[in-house]
Amino acid sequence: MKLRFTIPILFALLPRLAGGRSADLNPPSYAPVPGKSAPRVLGAQAFTTVPLTNQIQPEWLKPPPDLFTLGPGDRVEIEVLGETGSRSVVLVGPDGKIYYNILPGLFVWGRTLSEARVLVETELGKLMRVQPEVAVILKGVESKRVWLLGSVQKPGVYSLATPVTILEAISAAGGAIRPPGSLEGVPDLRRSFLLREGQMLRVDFHRLLSQGDLTQNLYLRPEDLVYLQSDTSRNVYVLGAVAAPSVVPWSDRLSLAAAIANCRGTLPYAQLSHVAIIRGSLANPQIAVVDFSAIQKGKSSDVALQEGDIVYLPFVPYRKLAVLLEGALSQFVYAVGYNYGTRIGGGFAVGPTVPGFAPAIVPYTPAR
Repeated sequence: MKLRFTIPILFALLPRLAGGRSADLNPPSYAPVPGKSAPRVLGAQAFTTVPLTNQIQPEWLKPPPDLFTLGPGDRVEIEVLGETGSRSVVLVGPDGKIYYNILPGLFVWGRTLSEARVLVETELGKLMRVQPEVAVILKGVESKRVWLLGSVQKPGVYSLATPVTILEAISAAGGAIRPPGSLEGVPDLRRSFLLREGQMLRVDFHRLLSQGDLTQNLYLRPEDLVYLQSDTSRNVYVLGAVAAPSVVPWSDRLSLAAAIANCRGTLPYAQLSHVAIIRGSLANPQIAVVDFSAIQKGKSSDVALQEGDIVYLPFVPYRKLAVLLEGALSQFVYAVGYNYGTRIGGGFAVGPTVPGFAPAIVPYTPAR
């Protein structure tokens, strides 16, 4: 099944600090601990909610005003009305041109169907005694698409030709499914996301799918990736400046040091004094900063991790919590989408994979 829709252009993500917080990242200090000690449990006071500027804007909830434009791979049916045998289905080639009848290649890339029709009529009119009347009908779309992955009935790549919302897209993919072993009967909506141009938009899938909150029901745009996470995984996600970014199985004994060791340790340029632990839903995450170098030196107690935590080791120093959080979330959602997309034969293969995650080893360097 294919979707048919066009999409508005939207995306703004310029993070800032939470009100009242210093712009400096100050990891919590721990008293020296002689020998080994039990992992320290981070309380709620260790985590900060950082407001991000990628809030949903009212115009994103309205159908886009732009008409569908043709691109390479699209198919159109062209017919000269009143001319028997003139009907033909043609493909928009990689060069953006269509080839119909005796006409030379006509460049239609970026043109609407109406504009393409006028172009064909004009060029045919130069070869005919009577100005022809032409019909141009869209028969297939390949130039614009959206990814629907994870816990949906029919995950895959869907074509876009007409405006479609997140709910309509999920419905066209057969709807959300109950993952095997699910306790709640629905995907893990806290870890579900909408990825656009390599960045996560702040859509609250719990409010959208469980509570029917249509303020979260954005219109999609080409190359968007909607991912509904399975809720059966009891994992911790470790990414950033580690040798092998991975999904680490969670247990109540898993600590920060153990999770990083499971990823073959840190890279030489990892910023160990500012290791981020992200907890909560992707739409409303909280972040804590831990001085892992102090843990390595025995000056701090290790930190216990919770199921679903995202651990991010930055490649470069950061002074703003929002920038650190943005880098971590961007790598998380891209790595998840990349791995699932490559498993179903999608087009996210931009480099070699690593167990559990890829390509999270690529440094993320946003403006600071």
